[in-house]
Amino acid sequence: MSYLDNIRTFVRVYELGSMSAAGRDLRISPAVTSARISQLEDHLNVRLFQRTTRNLTPTEHGKAFYSGAVSVLDSVETAEATVMNLTDNPRGSLFVAAPLGMGRRLLAPEVPEFLQGYPEIDVRLRLTDRTVDLTTEGLDLAFFLGQPEDSNLRIRKIADCKRVLCAAPEYVERRGHPTSGEALLSGGHECLNLRFPGATEFQWLLETPEGPKRFAVSGRYECDDGDVLTDWALAGEGIAMKPVFEVADHLVAGRLVRVGEETPPTPVQMACLYTHRRHQDPKTRLFMDFMTERVGKAVRSAEAKVI
Repeated sequence: MSYLDNIRTFVRVYELGSMSAAGRDLRISPAVTSARISQLEDHLNVRLFQRTTRNLTPTEHGKAFYSGAVSVLDSVETAEATVMNLTDNPRGSLFVAAPLGMGRRLLAPEVPEFLQGYPEIDVRLRLTDRTVDLTTEGLDLAFFLGQPEDSNLRIRKIADCKRVLCAAPEYVERRGHPTSGEALLSGGHECLNLRFPGATEFQWLLETPEGPKRFAVSGRYECDDGDVLTDWALAGEGIAMKPVFEVADHLVAGRLVRVGEETPPTPVQMACLYTHRRHQDPKTRLFMDFMTERVGKAVRSAEAKVI
């Protein structure tokens, strides 16, 4: 298996562009990462990377070897998946990404039960509200809210999640109760915005009598963590646009109240992304099936509390 490990290490170094990043991803030390690349270069009798103190770039040999190396790993993973399907014994690490709110509230609570049923699988859950890249980040699947940018990936839809504009009662008492998107703008309301590096959307999409319309809301508060926006809203600092499942309990308890009822936010798609190759892996397929059922049920339950 040492040669296969060397190939796997080479692929991650190539994709991540860094020995240290590849080592962290594979959970091996930088020294082991470097040694594996050196062993592979010695075996092939070529230089795969040009190394300087600041940069690591693939050589022409490295670029040529990469596509073949990926094909080798794909073939091995397909063969392993076939065997595991026959033995009904899925195993290995499953790398999963999800938005913070969805991951904390819907996925993480269900992971223990999934792992109890499959003791030879381990789950590596990465939570972030930014857009992730399955290939470069070594992910098996990624849950998301919205529309994916990469049309080459497969999508497994979970639900259309209702969203709501909400604020704390003290904010409404202090600043007034806007009933529409137009009122948000004309009243100069403090809108709490989700922003992260690379974000391209800076408007709120609301339902109007003429159909969906984008409103260029503004505010002094923004963050790349949706839960921080919820905390600011609870503290009376402004108005947040949130999936209902994230704030249902706050709405029921009266800690948050709805605003903008005449032009509510459009629903947002909840789904997971995966590659065709990953779907052949039984542990990926089992996790998607398990979470699609559980998460979809939890979303519907949360929405039923307030809608």
